[in-house]
This record gives sequence, structure tokens and C-alpha cells, in this order.
Amino acid sequence: MTNQSLPAIKFDKVSRHFGEVRAVDEADLEIRDGEFFSMLGPSGSGKTTCLRMIAGFDRPTSGHIFLYGQDVSNLPPYERDVNTVFQDYALFPHMTVAENIAYGLMVKNIAKPERVKRVDEMLELVQLSGFGGRKPSQLSGGQRQRVALARALVNHPKVLLLDEPLGALDLKLRQQMQVELKAIQKRVGITFIFVTHDQEEALTMSDRIALFNKGKIEQIGAPSEIYEHPASIFVANFVGTSNLVSGEVAKRITGADITFSVRPEKIHLGSVAENPPSDSYTTDGIVRDVVYLGLYTRYQVELDGGGDLVVVEQNLKTTSMDVLKIKDQRVRLYWNKEHISKMGA
Repeated sequence: MTNQSLPAIKFDKVSRHFGEVRAVDEADLEIRDGEFFSMLGPSGSGKTTCLRMIAGFDRPTSGHIFLYGQDVSNLPPYERDVNTVFQDYALFPHMTVAENIAYGLMVKNIAKPERVKRVDEMLELVQLSGFGGRKPSQLSGGQRQRVALARALVNHPKVLLLDEPLGALDLKLRQQMQVELKAIQKRVGITFIFVTHDQEEALTMSDRIALFNKGKIEQIGAPSEIYEHPASIFVANFVGTSNLVSGEVAKRITGADITFSVRPEKIHLGSVAENPPSDSYTTDGIVRDVVYLGLYTRYQVELDGGGDLVVVEQNLKTTSMDVLKIKDQRVRLYWNKEHISKMGA
């Protein structure tokens, strides 16, 4: 049994250096029991190295990694109660689906009746009942990913590690699998640690996200917290689209010499005759570009006195003909003061 009062995973000043390269640099991190936790960041940011250190495929240069209170920093992978799902599935092509899922149970000398029972449970969990006799080559990419997931879960690990597992799937299937994966995690109640470079994927699935940049963790928080209140310019730029405003433009809008970000969908676009609410920041400008994208329209507004802002509005009542009429028109932009995030330049 796991002690649910302890973090599932704890990093205590963990670093991993490859020569002069600091792939992970003094990372402190706690992942809670039973949470869907994502490690997000661009290629080379350190997220996969962290996952490999949790799995035991790599060892820290310094610092300690704890699994439910046990220091596993120097334990080999087979002595850690974690399993990994990879992007390329890593299924045995000569084995059936059922044999692939049962493989870890066979290695542990689990009796055949118990193996059959647990394999059937896993096939049902991943919605592949009746597929046990097929070979991986007879399955679609999404089905093979489900088999890899079932194989990883059949041993009931304390923590499941997922290394960009949806990266090889097309967009529609990836979105479908995001929903399914989250639902499976809720059903089994196991801590999932998910590595991705796709910010939309992380926002969709995670209870919390750690955002990595150049070996360091820039911010940890719930998806809404990271999106609404980015802690740095990097976070604001990497997660979603954001307007970053500084210098004279920021001073003109806010009256203070600050750098701030504001999300495009938070900005209201109206006529220059509008009187915005008193708790708003406001600025005027000319619409220089209009991009109609079906669900929403993106406007680029050149501000009086320099600078520009991107505004996004849903097309609730407008058509492409309506929105294009606003190009080269003067407009007033305003947004709630609470919707800016101040940050260091």
C-alpha cells in the first residue's frame, strides 16, 4: 500500500549534467498522490531527463528523488514501482495483444488464471475487449497505444510515466485519446506523470503542470493558474498566445513603468465612442490586419503612439464579411485590470 499522505514523487535539488550541459539544474518538485501531472516544455528543456531519472534509466548528478518517501535516486529501474509508456509503443510484434499485456505478469511468475483475469480487466479498461488474439500489426496507432497503456497498468504500478505517448497520432485521434487517458487515470487512481511539448495537451489533461525551460522549472501550477497568471515572459509566450507590453507603451496604458502580459481573448474591441468600465485599462488604435478563422477572428491593432496588440473574438454573431469591414478602422481596446500579469522584463 502507498502512503497517500506522502508525495508520489519528490525532487530535492535534483541536477543532471552531461559534461558542460545542465540538462536539469537543481529542480525542486513535489507530485501528489493520484494526480495527473504534466511536465511541459520545448525540446531540450529537461522534462524527459526528469522522467528518465524517475524511471531509473538515468541517475541524478546531484540531489535526491523520492518515491512515496523512499529515496530511489540510485535504485535500478526494476526495483522501482513505476512503469513507462513510450511514444513508439514498444510492443512485441510476434506476440498477441493479450501476450503483450501479460508479459510483465509472466516475468513476475503470476499464475495463469490470475494473468488471464487481469489481462481481461485491462482490455476492458482500455476498450479493447475482444482484441486479445490480434497482433500489434493488425491494430491502428490509437489501438496500439491503448495496448501499451494496458501493459503498463497491468502490474498496478505506484506511478505511471508517459513519455509523449500521443505524439505519433493524428490530431483528431490525439484529442480523443487525451479524453480517454484522463478518464482511465481517474478510474485507476494511479499517479500519472505525462511529458509533452504540446501546451494544449497539457492544459486539457493535467491537474497541475510544471513548465520547464533550459533545465529549470519556470512555474508549477494548475492549468488555469499558469494560463491566467504566467510567472515569466517565457511562460506567457509558451502557454497559449499572449501580448507582452513594456516600455513607453506599457507606461502609457497603465501609468506605471512595468512589463505585463494580457491574453488576446481578454481584450474587448469596440468603437472609439465607447466608455469602458472604470476598472479597465484602455487604449485606441487602428485595425491593421483581420484573420477570420471560423470559430474566432484575430485582429492586429496598431496602437496610437506605437506598439500593437493582438485581439481574439469569437464569431458569435458575425460572418467573415462582417469582420473584414473593420480593417483600417479606428477602434477602442479595453480589458479588466485584473487580467494583466506583471512580470520582470
